[in-house]
Amino acid sequence: MSIWKSIKEEAGDVITGKTTALANVEKSLKIIKEKQEYNAIIANTADRAIARAKEIDQKISKGEKAGKLAGVPFIAKDNFLVFGADTTAASNILKGFDAPYQSTVIEKLEAEGAICVAKANLDAFAHGSSTENSDFGTTLNPIDKTRVPGGSSGGSAAAVALEMAPFALGTDTGGSIRLPASFCGTVGYKPTYGIVSRNGVIAMGSSLDVIGPLTSSASDAGIIMEVISGKDNRDSTMIDRAEKDYDQLDNIDLKGLKVGVVKEYLEEGIDSGIKANVERVIANLEKAGANVAEVSLPSSKSGLAVYYVLCPAEVSSNLSRYDGQRYGYSYDQAKNLDESYEKSRSHGFGDEAKRRIMIGTYVLSSGYYDAYYQKAQLVRTKIISEFEQAYKKFDILIGPTAPMNAFKIGENIDDPLKMYLTDVITVSANLVGSPAISIPAGLVGGLPSGIQLMAPQNKDKFLLSVAKKIEEIV
Repeated sequence: MSIWKSIKEEAGDVITGKTTALANVEKSLKIIKEKQEYNAIIANTADRAIARAKEIDQKISKGEKAGKLAGVPFIAKDNFLVFGADTTAASNILKGFDAPYQSTVIEKLEAEGAICVAKANLDAFAHGSSTENSDFGTTLNPIDKTRVPGGSSGGSAAAVALEMAPFALGTDTGGSIRLPASFCGTVGYKPTYGIVSRNGVIAMGSSLDVIGPLTSSASDAGIIMEVISGKDNRDSTMIDRAEKDYDQLDNIDLKGLKVGVVKEYLEEGIDSGIKANVERVIANLEKAGANVAEVSLPSSKSGLAVYYVLCPAEVSSNLSRYDGQRYGYSYDQAKNLDESYEKSRSHGFGDEAKRRIMIGTYVLSSGYYDAYYQKAQLVRTKIISEFEQAYKKFDILIGPTAPMNAFKIGENIDDPLKMYLTDVITVSANLVGSPAISIPAGLVGGLPSGIQLMAPQNKDKFLLSVAKKIEEIV
């Protein structure tokens, strides 16, 4: 039996006086402490969370509105600027950094009465697929402590699976919400690029980054999306939402739904158990009356190569601001400015950050820009075109979230290429900018597995509604 009710029910119980915001926060902090061995949490925000809970309870006692998420605890990935704890992005170069302001998403959640109780572990600067690249230690998979939780939002996914809070926030640049959701057995939602503000979130790849929730259900994801989405003048990449009321999902009829099974996602390299599980879900869709057919997206095979040209290029630019001069770690024994730059960055950044900086700088350098970066952008455009053509025939696209289950801790850490291949199915949605969701699809070999659903840009409510319906037949 779950420790937490649905988000709507949790807030309703606080608003009607069945429980209090303070009781919820204390319960959440207690679970975090009891399950600290999983290393899902970098720091808690206990003092501020308790103070906010008391304020919300006082509002309710006076008959004042406390918001649609009143008293609901949540956990933020540690690349969100949040008051009450350091924001480190799990990197030593930012250890001790006290956020001067909060991210827009955190402010929106707090305005509706939600309470941030902790900061979740991640791959440093969100560079990774396993949460092994954290300078604060590896997060353990909630189902099997010898395995990874996925990444880079591994701490957020593990926290939800461990029921530390009803929901958590993550970021997704190439699958960093969906992959850990699949490995940990939660729902992970990546929205359309541009409908959720990235203001106050530490950047990784600016043309790819999105913010989304990790929850226990598609309905809960919709409730959080309703609060956190919408225009923000502090993020110039934002677009208008095309749909309303994400918190009131439609009752989709699966009969007649046009479902495209992505051929390339079920070919060589996919674990046989994962493939069989996806085929079982597809069979259930057909039984429910959906029109299911195979669709080929041939250029998606190049998606990973495109991603690992474009993303490091953007990473190298975004990480240039961490120079040891204005904030974060600074090498204090430097004899001159050049040495300060060099030693601050070489000591402060981890191996994966350095690897991505070097790759990104290389593909942007004179003589290689045309050969790599420009060609990658052309292939990205081709991938976008193929997805657009597919959506003319199908309402949603479906496949596994990952080609395998959670792997053993340390199994891939010395093989960057093998680690990068973990994202082979998820990166295309980021390159295209379309919404995608991973929902639990049962156990394979005793470990959680997920199926990924994708829909056209700005069809977020539709995708969430379909996911809610598919949850019933998985």
